[in-house]
Amino acid sequence: MYKKLFIDHPQSIEETYFEHARFALKFSSLLFLAALAAFIHALVPAFFEKTASTIVANLFDKTRDRGR
Repeated sequence: MYKKLFIDHPQSIEETYFEHARFALKFSSLLFLAALAAFIHALVPAFFEKTASTIVANLFDKTRDRGR
């Protein structure tokens, strides 16, 4: 059970648990910033016009080929 919860997925993309945790935490932080930028943009359309979409596109580029 431990292996299935903590080891199998990181190994499937050739990472250790801690490498995977670091990547996932950075990823979630950037998603949070994108959400915040989108929220502010919704209130004041002149602010952060492309910030959220740029962050999401960059994250997609970083994850598109992981585990292949």
